[in-house]
Amino acid sequence: MSIKVNARQTLQKIGTHAGQYRYVMQTELYNRLNATKVLKEAALRSGIPQGSMTACWQAIGDVIKAWATEGHSVAIPGLGSMRFSVRATSVENAEDVGTGLIKTRRVIFVPSVDIKDELKRTGINITCYDKDGNVVKQVASQDNGDVEDEASTRTDDQTGGNTGGNTGGNTGDNGGGDGGGDDLQI
Repeated sequence: MSIKVNARQTLQKIGTHAGQYRYVMQTELYNRLNATKVLKEAALRSGIPQGSMTACWQAIGDVIKAWATEGHSVAIPGLGSMRFSVRATSVENAEDVGTGLIKTRRVIFVPSVDIKDELKRTGINITCYDKDGNVVKQVASQDNGDVEDEASTRTDDQTGGNTGGNTGGNTGDNGGGDGGGDDLQI
């Protein structure tokens, strides 16, 4: 398997290359797999009836939403962990702090070591298209497979005063947990 990327020659309309044609890369997505198809395949692979699998999946989703809303970083078995956060403007004085400083609400996902390793091992195939849609080049990945880790690539200036940043990173325990019991690992 490989990640397919299209590089399309596109006229840049803004920025330092405005007025120039540049190759812009974007991953190619075939389609979005709906939950029914995912649950059917998971039921088939696990031997658990699809109705039971669906009920469990719904319950897991409800638990994740409830706990994330309470401020927990919640393990998603086999994938990593997620939590809610905000992006906000920083201020010098406490009397200036208020909800008006919040720019956006965010969902932070921290992939497990297994997911990062899978991405690192996955090849990349690039197809270059000129401005007329003709294929001009095809390239297979030769890169070292570095995987971006949000915690190590962002600075305070880039996060715009992100409250609750990507603390703790990934401990390699398939998504971490809250320290209050055993993590479910798949």
